[in-house]
Amino acid sequence: MLKLESIKLSPGHGPEALAAEAARILRIPRKDILSLRILRRSVDAREEARLVYTAALSLPDEAAVLRKYRGKHLSPWREPDAYAPPAPRPPQAIPPVVAGAGPAGLFAALTLARAGLRPILLERGRPVEERARDVERFWASGTLDTCSNVQFGEGGAGAFSDGKLNTGTKDIRHRFILEQLVKCGAPESILIDAKPHVGTDYLRTVLQNLRRELLDLGTDIRFETRLVDLDIQAGRLAGVLLEGPSGKETLPCRQLILCPGHSARDTFEALLRRSATMEAKPFAIGVRIEHRQADIDAAQYKRYAGHPGLPASTYKLSCHLPGGRGVFSFCVCPGGEVVAAASEEDRVVTNGMSEFARDRENINGALLVGVTPEDFGGDASPLAGVSFQRKLEADAFALGGGGYLAPAQRVGDFLAGLPSSGPGRVRPSYRPGVAWTDLRRCLPPFAADALAEALPILGRKLRGYDDPDAVLTAVESRSSSPVRILRDETLQSNIRGLYPCGEGAGYAGGILSAAADGIRCAEALCQSCF
Repeated sequence: MLKLESIKLSPGHGPEALAAEAARILRIPRKDILSLRILRRSVDAREEARLVYTAALSLPDEAAVLRKYRGKHLSPWREPDAYAPPAPRPPQAIPPVVAGAGPAGLFAALTLARAGLRPILLERGRPVEERARDVERFWASGTLDTCSNVQFGEGGAGAFSDGKLNTGTKDIRHRFILEQLVKCGAPESILIDAKPHVGTDYLRTVLQNLRRELLDLGTDIRFETRLVDLDIQAGRLAGVLLEGPSGKETLPCRQLILCPGHSARDTFEALLRRSATMEAKPFAIGVRIEHRQADIDAAQYKRYAGHPGLPASTYKLSCHLPGGRGVFSFCVCPGGEVVAAASEEDRVVTNGMSEFARDRENINGALLVGVTPEDFGGDASPLAGVSFQRKLEADAFALGGGGYLAPAQRVGDFLAGLPSSGPGRVRPSYRPGVAWTDLRRCLPPFAADALAEALPILGRKLRGYDDPDAVLTAVESRSSSPVRILRDETLQSNIRGLYPCGEGAGYAGGILSAAADGIRCAEALCQSCF
């Protein structure tokens, strides 16, 4: 077969138009395309909106077509190598434990379970069905459950997000992960889209089906069970102290894949007490910025804005300021909403979420400023970044006036240095609600100054990004972990048998990369057993 890249079509054309365009590019009769399989689909909106495809083609004389083609977009193609999971092994007398049922923990447990090791999977929060009710109650009333919320529970923080599956790294495990998600109910489009996303609504179905498979494979899943401490003997893991529905217990454990997520601050504190080697790492802080989706569509798609053949538009923006700060967009949620994402009492945290259809009125994204350990005293303690986050979140709670209302400000007022008194054209989506104010009262001066300097620059890159009526909601503080739990070439900590894993441990940045790191740690654990 041959791979043909950069096949461009206007929105609204179907599969036959794609085959016809491929034939035209190759200067062959349409009937010579015996089969066509879409490998990748993206949107190019730089000039006029186009759908751009990469396709695998079967032709009668592929060698002749390849010789005659004068261009860089045609090449031989074969099915890529499939990921080979660890071979089955006999169960161990003391089963391995996986702590955390986010993407890293779920795929680590799945890999171990398919290898026959019957792992124990711990999750401090609740199953996703119950968790969804807890989260909705928080958004409606401001009643926070500190163990079941946007950060904690089955699926991790990604369960209440846009469900993005793109990553900047290449890994043979990625295709395997996408196929498993489709098998569990995710849309098949994630297999071909350049920027795949599942949406929070589909993710909940996927999680339930993945849980059923884990149970069928003999996994012992324990919800509402928190990892409290480690039992370490002569530098090696001997057990884990748990707190669950029936109280505290010590579970024998020789191998623990620790997938804490970026908000398990008590877990970081327990590791520090046990002398696990850790370091403060750079992360980012800022706000959620919210626009009308129709305005961003118009800026991106121009005359094709609103076309049913195009997805809701998105963006990726960044700038490097003269003073050295980087400001960038992150986790953009087209047709979504800004959500309350606190996991500790009396602190406000924002995040973004979209359903698969991305059909709500607004688009939101994080607008972040990079921070380094030098900004928050990382030399003093590996957990200095956690303390920095907590202060920002407490300040945002106080400025919001309590009840988990989030402080908000219109962009025009923020740039003018004036407090806001209400919305303009853009209606904020955050629940339980916002308190209109001046965000400089809760943001560090360096961050507020960087955001104010960056907004007009980014507005020149994307028309309307600095719209005076766009809404800034604070504070976005948990875009990534402020901590890295160090591990060696065997993926173990200085505490032997402990495998720090995923985004919370400092080794991933999103659903797909976290799941891949979970598989990687499970592979390393399997190798250490035999």
